[in-house]
Amino acid sequence: MDMALSDPAPMDNGAAANGNAVRPLAIEARGLVKRFEGTLAVDGVDISVPQGAIYGILGPNGAGKTTTLRMLLGIIDPDEGVRRVFGHDKPQEIARLIGYLPEERGLYPAMKAYEAIAFMGALRGVPLKEGRERAHELLEGHGLGHAADRQIRQLSKGMAQTVQLLGTLVHRPRLVVLDEPFSGLDAINQGKLEKLIRDLARDGATVIFSTHVIAHAERLCEGIAIIAGGKVPYAGSVDTARDRIPAQVRLETRQSDGSWRRALPADAQGEAKADGTALWSFDLPETGVEPLLKGLVEGHAGILSLSIERAGLHDAFVHIAGEAAARALDESPDGEVLR
Repeated sequence: MDMALSDPAPMDNGAAANGNAVRPLAIEARGLVKRFEGTLAVDGVDISVPQGAIYGILGPNGAGKTTTLRMLLGIIDPDEGVRRVFGHDKPQEIARLIGYLPEERGLYPAMKAYEAIAFMGALRGVPLKEGRERAHELLEGHGLGHAADRQIRQLSKGMAQTVQLLGTLVHRPRLVVLDEPFSGLDAINQGKLEKLIRDLARDGATVIFSTHVIAHAERLCEGIAIIAGGKVPYAGSVDTARDRIPAQVRLETRQSDGSWRRALPADAQGEAKADGTALWSFDLPETGVEPLLKGLVEGHAGILSLSIERAGLHDAFVHIAGEAAARALDESPDGEVLR
């Protein structure tokens, strides 16, 4: 995707680390709180999203994801806390820099696909003539050129969702915010959307999306915020979340009595659990792989097979948010309107 990017407004504070590089923040939120009719929907959310990142808000339906996104965008104001987008504490004043796809999809059914995209661009300051030209380019670029003159009511659900997504991008935003964008899409269109999100980030845009599907966050995101019950028990990199659970060693040996364990590093002692006659599983010692291999060889374990399995994001989610939140995440249906 070839996207010209608008210059962001100056940042007045904030930076985020990614390895050894330091990038300014696209989004910074501290202590966000929101109540609806006395019910606490969001309770003290802290989020930092560096410019150019793909960032996921991960949690079950009803966890507070949509409310958090709406506060970040200035659609609703927090009862407590502060948020800044590109350094601005009034995000609506820089709406031209933001593209927002709400979960509640909605297009005028009698409008043609290219006109719908141009109309959405006009709401962000793109002249209609230019918006129509961009709409045709976007539709052609995403394999929907043949549908440009079709009315929205004549499109499949996946095609209509793609049209609305392209309308979110037609003004070439610096920040793209997508609320449950994968909901209701088949596997092919989910793959296309994942590619589009990667392309946006490659071209310099910041993408933040909410989801209750861990696989999307694990494949796409540099950073995530796990949200459950309106709270954020974890915000940081996907790798750091996974590293909260030790990698697991799966080992098959010729020697079944386990006497070889005496030669293992001290931090591996007492951790091995028999899973059959000569099958073993235990946490990878903190000293790492090489001392472990040395001990296995010196102990004459007779290695038949050895694998080291790093924890997945789902396991990390369970570890961080708890089993109840994980069950709710797995049970969240697609397409449900959430708050």
